[in-house]
Amino acid sequence: MYITCLDLEGVLVPEIWIAFAEATGIPELKKTTRDEPDYDKLMKYRINILKEHGLGLKEIQDVIATIDPLPGAKEFLDELRSIGQVIILSDTFTQFAAPLMKKLGWPTIFCNSLVVSDSGEVTDFKMRVENSKYTTVKALQAIGYDTIASGDSYNDLGMIKASKAGFLFKSPDKIKEDNPDIPAFEEYDELLAAIKAVIE
Repeated sequence: MYITCLDLEGVLVPEIWIAFAEATGIPELKKTTRDEPDYDKLMKYRINILKEHGLGLKEIQDVIATIDPLPGAKEFLDELRSIGQVIILSDTFTQFAAPLMKKLGWPTIFCNSLVVSDSGEVTDFKMRVENSKYTTVKALQAIGYDTIASGDSYNDLGMIKASKAGFLFKSPDKIKEDNPDIPAFEEYDELLAAIKAVIE
């Protein structure tokens, strides 16, 4: 039995923080896990910038409401879910994910949560588990599943390398160059064919 584990941002939907950076005109918020492998450091950096600019959860959610899945993402996901189980493993937050999951047809997502004050200020974040993507893949394997994993960023490499099959998707050149042993794809039909070849 296979479960396919997919990253969310950069794979199925645009990067939320980049969209928010563009909407607010704050270029510092464009930094993502493609640039900073240390997620804890990255989130603390983001929370400090939000505080400096007096921005809270509502402003981020207003931007998320305008974001659509990447072209072809829902069709890819629908096709993938018709041949096997799929879980989205993301370092995003429950407070961000719901509108995007609705547009993707409500797939299963495991993600983290933000700590938000009564005034709407983002004060902290809670990781579901440490190194959540890798940990989840190992847990699925421990209960008898083979995993296939795909993502685009540094924080996806653990789950990709730990899986029976793993693929980079729409990754930056630097990540592809540093990991020449991992097949890399740019189009959904290529990724779908590679996953189908493993399952079938």
